[in-house]
Amino acid sequence: MLFHPPKNPVELKVLHLNKAQEQRREDLLEATQGKVALKQFKKTMAKKAKQALKVKNKRKSKNDSQQVFVLDFDGDIKASAVKHLREEISTLISTADAGDEVIIRLESPGGIVHGYGLAAAQLVRLKEAGLKLTICVDKVAASGGYMMACVADKIVAAPFAVIGSIGVVSQLPNFHKWLKNHDVDYEQFTAGDYKRTVTVFGENDDEDRAKYQQELEQTHELFKHFVSTYRSQLDLDKVATGEHWYGEDALKLKLVDKLQTSDSYILELMADNEVYALHSRQKPTLAEKLGLAQAAEATLNIAVDKLPDALARLDFNNRFNILK
Repeated sequence: MLFHPPKNPVELKVLHLNKAQEQRREDLLEATQGKVALKQFKKTMAKKAKQALKVKNKRKSKNDSQQVFVLDFDGDIKASAVKHLREEISTLISTADAGDEVIIRLESPGGIVHGYGLAAAQLVRLKEAGLKLTICVDKVAASGGYMMACVADKIVAAPFAVIGSIGVVSQLPNFHKWLKNHDVDYEQFTAGDYKRTVTVFGENDDEDRAKYQQELEQTHELFKHFVSTYRSQLDLDKVATGEHWYGEDALKLKLVDKLQTSDSYILELMADNEVYALHSRQKPTLAEKLGLAQAAEATLNIAVDKLPDALARLDFNNRFNILK
């Protein structure tokens, strides 16, 4: 994923949060107190900037300087955001210095195991590169979301953020009885005793269910082992029950390290550090900029939705003469 094909280039945008925040303060000050107050404010800030530069140079000489980078991960059930997260992480690893801090603003209700397993593995790369990793959770980091969060050196959560669960769930409908009632046979061919266990259309027996449950338990054990590797302070008997907790209770259970919003945490760091927000996206094509791609996609979706009915009618009309 480091090299995208020419038709799908990825662009990276970097925002210097210190400068952006200072500009907002100046805009507000000018609007509320006028240009004279703004001029005085700029003089004061210029003096502070000189002092800060001296402190920064001293820290550099002591190899104690630090930059902070902020990334965002908005997770869906497939952890699709890992596509861009891995690009951003690769960029940081190749440019940031050991000891710099990376903040991930993480929001995710969880999802498929291999998707979030890959996302968590990407975060491990940051730690292996000698970077400090902080995860901020303002709303929810559940299941796969917590799998990612537990990798961090520090987890910061808002007081009512949902944390956990450390559990595994799988559910599916079964249409066997419906097919049987409509005289529809379902056939499935496999090689290997456990190539398929429970199915959507076939008849499931106790052996199928027992094997499937065994696989879920095995996945749960892997999940618990991964969490305990990075947060050994946890009592897994208490927290690996599939439950979730709000921030304050999560802090008591040591699922998180601090109660604070991401905004407050980042503002604190901006007082003494240069903070940058990174955001990557797939560069839009000309058709997307003009809105043509969205229109074509909508038309295609409608066609796909109607295709099964059209084929069914075609097959029926070929076998029977229909008066129209």
